[in-house]
Amino acid sequence: MAEPGAPEIRSSDSDSANPLRGVRRALLVLLHLLPKNAMSRWMGRFAAYPLPGGLQRAEIRIFARIAGVDLTEIRDEIDAFASLQEFFTRALRPGTRPIEGDETCLVSPCDGAWGESGRIESGTMLQVKGRGYRVAELLRDEESAAAYEGGCYATFYLSPRDYHRFHTPIAGRITRLDYRPGTLWPVNSIGLQGIDGLFARNERICAYLQPEFVASPSDEGEAGETAIVLVAVGATMVGSVRIAFDELCTNVPGATALRRDLGERAPSFARGEEWGHFEFGSTIVMLTPPGEIEIDSQPPGTPLRLGQSIGRIRLR
Repeated sequence: MAEPGAPEIRSSDSDSANPLRGVRRALLVLLHLLPKNAMSRWMGRFAAYPLPGGLQRAEIRIFARIAGVDLTEIRDEIDAFASLQEFFTRALRPGTRPIEGDETCLVSPCDGAWGESGRIESGTMLQVKGRGYRVAELLRDEESAAAYEGGCYATFYLSPRDYHRFHTPIAGRITRLDYRPGTLWPVNSIGLQGIDGLFARNERICAYLQPEFVASPSDEGEAGETAIVLVAVGATMVGSVRIAFDELCTNVPGATALRRDLGERAPSFARGEEWGHFEFGSTIVMLTPPGEIEIDSQPPGTPLRLGQSIGRIRLR
């Protein structure tokens, strides 16, 4: 369970999120009018377009300098990237992100920064202080959402400078994938403060990870009450969210919602193993079942790295 003092859910009070004003309000109005999904696909195509060698290296170096990317962490030389998109989804040097703790230690699934986190109460989580949203809306599954009442949630934001691949917080099997089509609002302060239920509106993939150290669900291939849910949320200018072991990806024209129970095909992952990536950057929302896992919540904005300890799983 969450540590004492974790943020409580409040729908509206004196601590509610500040309303957007001035330029930021105008930008939100403009975003309502723009074709966000199409724009993001165009940006994805632009980023994936290869330039002649010298221009490509210059484009990558300029982006890295503006975004603040640490080039010493990258596995491959700049010359090895055929496009800016390849650089976005770069691999890191071996040993750059050590996995902390033992096999019962829950670790961060990505680089980035903490968002809101805490306990799930009355089926609700915080998007930003004073603005709640429902687990059932995020998962688009009332029955699955009910299993997480009293559990914990944590939100992690990736910025353009961050490593864009995401990994497993604990060893286990991904038994189910759900694709939830939607729009692509920005996940910055404009979107968080201006759009109700932002994460439940944006395109996303929900992965159900059954930890090794918890009893398996009774029905093979079904996500049981002990599964950790990892929700990879798309955003404005994120070309797509892609899965490492499946052809499923987001932001495809005409796509419809789907649920994929993997059954005997469910892949096994070591703790800290890669299972997907963002083609730019966005957000991971993690849900844990009640009584099984403790999350050490940190204040929003606290930096974190892939593999850093963020909690612990309880053995039965």
